[in-house]
Amino acid sequence: MTDHSQINVEAVKSYLLQLQDDICQQLLAEETAAVEFITDSWERDGEEGTMGLTGGGRSRVLEQGDVIEKGGVNFSHVRGKTLPVSATAHRPELAGRSFQALGVSLVIHPRNPYAPTSHANVRMFIAEKEGEAPVWWFGGGFDLTPFYPFDEDVVHWHQQAKQACDPFGEQVYADYKKWCDDYFYLKHRQETRGVGGLFFDDLNAPGFEQSFALMRSIGDHYIKAYRPILARRKNSEYGERERDFQLYRRGRYAEFNLVFDRGTLFGLQTGGRTESILMSMPPLVTWKYNYHPEPGSAEAKLYDYLMPRDWLGVAG
Repeated sequence: MTDHSQINVEAVKSYLLQLQDDICQQLLAEETAAVEFITDSWERDGEEGTMGLTGGGRSRVLEQGDVIEKGGVNFSHVRGKTLPVSATAHRPELAGRSFQALGVSLVIHPRNPYAPTSHANVRMFIAEKEGEAPVWWFGGGFDLTPFYPFDEDVVHWHQQAKQACDPFGEQVYADYKKWCDDYFYLKHRQETRGVGGLFFDDLNAPGFEQSFALMRSIGDHYIKAYRPILARRKNSEYGERERDFQLYRRGRYAEFNLVFDRGTLFGLQTGGRTESILMSMPPLVTWKYNYHPEPGSAEAKLYDYLMPRDWLGVAG
C-alpha cells in the first residue's frame, strides 16, 4: 500500500523552480549571442474557457540566439475541477476528480543542424476527491532528437540516463528506456522521434520520498546529458543542404507533439495557456512531398538510428 499521507507539494515546487533556474543558466553559458531567456509569469483564475483552471506558472523562452534558435523552459502549477480525458485514459477510476499538476517542461531547438534537439519533463500529479486520500504520482523523462547523429553523443546521453536511474534499481534504466522508445514512436511514420532516453509515468509505489528522489535524479541529469553534446556540436560548419534537412526533420517533431504527446493534449484539453503549451514547436519547419534521402548520404544515415537500439549493452 502506497503511503499517501506524507506528500510534500511545496518541496516539489521548490525543487522544480530551482531546476528551471539551473537549466536556463547552464544553457545560457553555451550561448554566444547577447540574448537572454525572457521570463513570462502568468496566472489563471478560472476564467471561461479554461475548465475552471487556476494557478500559474513561469515561462522562460529564448529566441534567435547564435546557438539556440528557440528554447523554452517552463514551470507551471495549476489546479482544475476535473481531470481531462488525456489524464484518465489509463486510469479511468480517477475520472471526475479535481487535480493539481506541477512540473517543468522544456524543449531546446539549436540553430546548428549538427546539434540535436532535446526535450525533458518532470512532473507531479495529484488527483483529489473529498473524503478520500489524494492519489498522486510522478512522471517525466528526457529524449534526444538528432538530425546528423554521432555515436559518442548518443552513448553519452544514455550513460547519463543510466546514471540517473542506477541508484533506484538495476532494472529501472532498461524499463524507462523501453518506455521512452515505445512512447516517442510515430506510428504513421514507423520510426522513433529520435534516439530515445527515459520516460516514466504513474510512479508512486516506492512511496513519496523515493519517488521524488527518482524524479529529481532524472531532472538533474538532463543538463549533464545535453550540455556537453551542445558544446561539442554548436560550432560545426554547415551549409544550406544541412539546414534544409534539419527543417524537414523538424516536421516529425511537430507531428509527434500535435498528434501523440500527452502533455500537449493535457494542456489543450484543460484550457491551459496556449503560448506555453505550444512553446515546444520548432521555430521553422518544412514538409516535402514523398521525400527520401539519397542512399548512402549523410542524411540517410539518420534513418538507421530511428529504431530502438541498446546503446550501452545493458538494456533489452
